[in-house]
Amino acid sequence: MSSSTQPQEGVSQVPHSLIDELRWRGMFHDMMPGTDEHLLKNAPVSGYIGFDPTAASLHIGNLATIMLLVHLQRAGHRPVALVGGATGMIGDPSGKSAERNLLDEETLRRNQAGIRAQLEKFLDFAEGPTGALVVNNYDWFKEFSFLGFLREVGKHLTVNYMMAKDSVKRRIGGGEDADSSGISYTEFSYQLLQGYDFVHLNKTLGCTLQMGASDQWGNITTGTELIRRVANAAGTDAKAYALTGQLITKADGTKYGKSETGTVWLDATMTSPYQFYQFFLNSADADAPRLIRVFSLLSQAEIEAIEAEHAAAPHLRTLQKALAADVTTRVHGAAATEAALAASQVLFGGGDLASLDEATLLDVFAGVPRLQVPRTDMANADAMTLLSELTGKEILPSKGEARKLIQSNGISINRQKVAAPDAAVAELEPLHGKYLVVQKGKKNYFLVELV
Repeated sequence: MSSSTQPQEGVSQVPHSLIDELRWRGMFHDMMPGTDEHLLKNAPVSGYIGFDPTAASLHIGNLATIMLLVHLQRAGHRPVALVGGATGMIGDPSGKSAERNLLDEETLRRNQAGIRAQLEKFLDFAEGPTGALVVNNYDWFKEFSFLGFLREVGKHLTVNYMMAKDSVKRRIGGGEDADSSGISYTEFSYQLLQGYDFVHLNKTLGCTLQMGASDQWGNITTGTELIRRVANAAGTDAKAYALTGQLITKADGTKYGKSETGTVWLDATMTSPYQFYQFFLNSADADAPRLIRVFSLLSQAEIEAIEAEHAAAPHLRTLQKALAADVTTRVHGAAATEAALAASQVLFGGGDLASLDEATLLDVFAGVPRLQVPRTDMANADAMTLLSELTGKEILPSKGEARKLIQSNGISINRQKVAAPDAAVAELEPLHGKYLVVQKGKKNYFLVELV
């Protein structure tokens, strides 16, 4: 268990329909019959989602499933986050075309600690019937012998049942999209291990609901079936339910969650708050309405009001700004959001360059042409000497154009207008002791690093 001094806002004391909430937000995909009734008639219901600890941080794709737990708690129920320390050593074949690399226990433990810290930003871990829990399936699998698992668990599911799952069929042949690499017994057994997670949580925590993304439907229903069969073998009856959310894709159907530079992580050391903010700020108009419903906790009325304001002046990107601010604050905090907002103004002529730390400065100008110039060459250089280093580039095709731009006040260095071609560069204070930001007009930039 864990406690948190930052409780999640809006936790309901009276259960309301989680399904209705997920539907209007566009987050609902499927559920087993009776799931909605079970949630409304039983309070609180303990529901869990499993998280793969094979990376040191969760990412934007995981954030959609985290929000399922957030809404479960806000509907008056208990969210349980299962960090798969044991199953992470094996790998889930769902949506995969090849065997993954297996991680050692030390790496997995380190990853689990990072994931837990991230989950505590979203869920209320206070003591009580709806307080969130984090569990690790390594804790119950580490003492399980191979023979013991086969006797107690494996006997309840047939190979026929397990092979009928789409995630398995795609890997063993027999269809147009089958993969020729096959599937190892290790990955084949994954659904049985995940199914037992549900059995264990059902027995120890009274957990009756498992949730996840739509591609997890096969693994989740294996758990509900295993609970039923284990109970029947013992002459008892047990109810278990499944609920899946929509996979988040872009309007064109492509996978959502990556930028031009790769995966967008929740860890600030892996994806900076500025890059994180920009990722959402740059959302297409076709995607932003769905994203703000999935990733924010704004009400339907608030979102519709923002959409109306955006429709009146789309060029102001009101919807994207609201989305970026809300999600960045939730993940990185208000101060990081304010810093990201200030940094984002730099490219539009506002903001103070000197106020940006080095990492943010490089983030802001990551996409502009960059040149390294020996520091000794600039010791006694004038503006034209510096700009001559930039000629032949797209920003300054010729020295003649550079001279004309200077004469028409069209060149700035570190936001200071260059008054004359013979202006001394040495009089300028390099940013962080080594950077000069050359600006041509309002929108064209060049980053010079003194080395």
